Amino acid sequence: MGSKFPPWIKIRIPASINIESTAQLLEELKLNTVCQSAICPNIGECFAQKTATFMIMGEICTRNCAFCAVKKGIPTPLDLEEPQRIAEAAEKLGLRHIVITSVTRDDLHDGGAGHFLSCITAIRKLNQSVIIEVLTPDFCGSETSLDLLLSGPPDIFNHNLETIPRLYQKVRPQASYTRSISLLENVKSKTSSVYTKSGLMVGLGETFQEIKNVLQDLHNVGCDIVTIGQYLRPSSSHLEVVEYIKPEIFEEYRKLGEEIGFMHVAAAPLVRSSFHAEQFSNKFMKNHVTL
Repeated sequence: MGSKFPPWIKIRIPASINIESTAQLLEELKLNTVCQSAICPNIGECFAQKTATFMIMGEICTRNCAFCAVKKGIPTPLDLEEPQRIAEAAEKLGLRHIVITSVTRDDLHDGGAGHFLSCITAIRKLNQSVIIEVLTPDFCGSETSLDLLLSGPPDIFNHNLETIPRLYQKVRPQASYTRSISLLENVKSKTSSVYTKSGLMVGLGETFQEIKNVLQDLHNVGCDIVTIGQYLRPSSSHLEVVEYIKPEIFEEYRKLGEEIGFMHVAAAPLVRSSFHAEQFSNKFMKNHVTL
């Protein structure tokens, strides 16, 4: 990640013993986090608060998105003991809100939906009250895979659009905007008690109107929560940043999202899909029960 950022982008590493202890626990349990694999700028703050987004099904992704720092290639076989270790980590960290994401596994017949379900089941065996959020790939549009995952179900289903339709071929060449929108719509139609969520990166050359159109698309399919953050280039081999969006524009995006009707909108330069995810559950989910 580059170091020449505008003055409004300041990555802070808080001094906390929890950073080391959280990293040590994850290493002991042989768990991956998207915080580490995707070089997230908020890793210090999250680890200091004893939170992390667990990345399941290995460290190697079958897709080659041009913005993402996660390794690409041929994945390793599933670790069937991983769900239990994630449940143990969540318990030891005292998590009230846990986020589980994954690499994309187009090599698996169900895209990994069954493994997501195994993680949800293992966590709930140890803690019935924890809020479980999943951040999933698109499962190649398979409704069978989606039905399998939702048989759990999670409390929050998150799938990131990442960018506007015009930039998909450049940013996410193996993905489809229409497929991703349909996935979120299908979740809502199958289980209305599950909150849906999506995230966007800005600074890749999109216009304000294009972001507005995407927000409207998301609201039209019942999406409840949206996150909007600045794209930061992980390395020289990834897409260049076209523009660093100023904080006042992020504030306009936040207000726009609220005007459109989302339950919760987080928009700021360092906002990431799961950063401060528990803020939503603290505000809206005290008495929430998934069906």
